[in-house]
Amino acid sequence: MFKFRSTEKELLDQEEIPEQDLFQNLRELDFINHWLGGYDISFSALKSIIKPGQHYSFADIGCGGGDTLKRIKKWRAKHGYFIDLHGVDLKPVCIKYAENNPENEGIQFICDDYRKIFSHIEKIDIIHACLFCHHLTENELLALISFAIEHKSILVINDLERNPLAYFSIKWLTYLFSKSYLVKNDAPLSVLRGFKKNEWISILNRSEAVHYSIKNKWAFRHLIIVDGTRE
Repeated sequence: MFKFRSTEKELLDQEEIPEQDLFQNLRELDFINHWLGGYDISFSALKSIIKPGQHYSFADIGCGGGDTLKRIKKWRAKHGYFIDLHGVDLKPVCIKYAENNPENEGIQFICDDYRKIFSHIEKIDIIHACLFCHHLTENELLALISFAIEHKSILVINDLERNPLAYFSIKWLTYLFSKSYLVKNDAPLSVLRGFKKNEWISILNRSEAVHYSIKNKWAFRHLIIVDGTRE
C-alpha cells in the first residue's frame, strides 16, 4: 500500500464539483494546512531565497482558493518584503472563491494552465507549488522542473511524504472532524499519492536540475527547492 504511489485520482481532480462542496473543501484544507504547519514550510523556503530590499514576482500554481497566497501576503507585510503575488489555477470556481475573499485584495488570480502563465505575467522569480505535485505524474513533474529552469525561475515545492503514520493520522482526524466528503476522501489519498525522499532524488536526477535541495519537514512533508536561475 505504501511501497508505490497510488494512481487513483482524487475527487478534487474531477471536472464538475458542486460549488458549495468545493468551498467547504477549501476552507477545511486551509485549516488543516495552518494547524499542521504546512504554511511555515513555505515561509522558511522564502526566507532562504529572498534578499531584503529586492523586488520579487511570485506565482503559486494550483493555487486553489488562494489561501497560501493569503498567508504569504500577511507574512510579507510582517517582514517588509517586496513580493508581487499571483495565483494560477485551472478551475474557474477556485478563482472565484479566491477573488471573492477580501483578504486576497491586491493578489492577481489567473484562471489558466500554469504553462501559459507567461502570457499573463512577463517575469516570475519564484514558482511555488504547495500540495500540487502529488496530483502529477513523474513525467509531469519533470516537465514542471524543466519549465522553471527554462524560464530561469526558482521552483519551490512543498508537498506530502507517503508515510503510514501520516496516512492513518489524517484518515482518523478527517473522519472525526471533517464535514467535507472531498476532504475525507482526498486527504488520505493525497498521502498515498505523495513521494518518498528517494523518489524525489530519482526524479531530480533524471531532470535538468543542477542546483537543488531536498529536506524533510514537519509534519510528513518534503521541501524541494530547484534554483533555475543558476547555470
